[in-house]
Amino acid sequence: MKPTDLGNKSIVHMLLAGFFFALMNVSVKMIPHIPAIEIILFRSIFSFFFTYSVLTKRAIPILGTNKKLLIARGVVGSIGLMAFFYTLQAIPLASAVTINYLAPIFTSILGIFIVKEKVAVRQFIYFGISFLGVLVIQGFDPRVSMMDLSIGLIASIAMGLAYNIIRKLKNSEHPLVIMIYFPMITIPIASILTYWVWVPPVGWDWMYLLLVGIFTQTAQYFMTIAYQNAEVAKISSLSYVGIIYALGFGFLIFGETYDLVVYIGMALVLLGVIFNIRK
Repeated sequence: MKPTDLGNKSIVHMLLAGFFFALMNVSVKMIPHIPAIEIILFRSIFSFFFTYSVLTKRAIPILGTNKKLLIARGVVGSIGLMAFFYTLQAIPLASAVTINYLAPIFTSILGIFIVKEKVAVRQFIYFGISFLGVLVIQGFDPRVSMMDLSIGLIASIAMGLAYNIIRKLKNSEHPLVIMIYFPMITIPIASILTYWVWVPPVGWDWMYLLLVGIFTQTAQYFMTIAYQNAEVAKISSLSYVGIIYALGFGFLIFGETYDLVVYIGMALVLLGVIFNIRK
């Protein structure tokens, strides 16, 4: 397959990943009374059994070959998800997603050192525009505290590192092998933490927990394929489209609105992305 064809397919895969991640975000926010770490535990259990069944059916070795990098991907992915789920429940949906979408900036910057990809100087200007937008959102939205922003940044940095590890595993591991290491690392950690904050799910809680697992699994699969077959800096920028999904779902489902200056901050984030994609 030609590199151009791979690139076009990666774009489609990344856009699909963004849509399913948006549906996952909505599902998480629909059950604010369930602790974030408990949701992560259920999500990880679903992911493990689903991925394990597919791997065994296809006779793919589960543990892979590059175990150190696979474990590292699981650890940083776990940290990123815990921090992100916290922000999803603590602040408005679009604000949480916008802060989280600093991850592509950290992905590109870390990619310089980890996967040795080149980033043009002008792209750092575009990244700066996006980062300025996030600062505007935090500064003018009283619902976003400095602690919320800090936890959101931790999530973004961890995810940026995880995406680069996925890129390094491109030629050695099957996408499903990369995916299964995430729940293998997360389940023991989440089980211990959930013990202290357990809230029994009731009624519709079970449906939303199931949807979190389904949407996340689908999104992770498309995202993993996209990062394995295209340049990190190019593909990571496409994830910003999720901000549009978040604004729409936030308004239609949760009735979330923002001051004009906050919308300007979000526009700055998208502006930086558009410039970066054109580059």
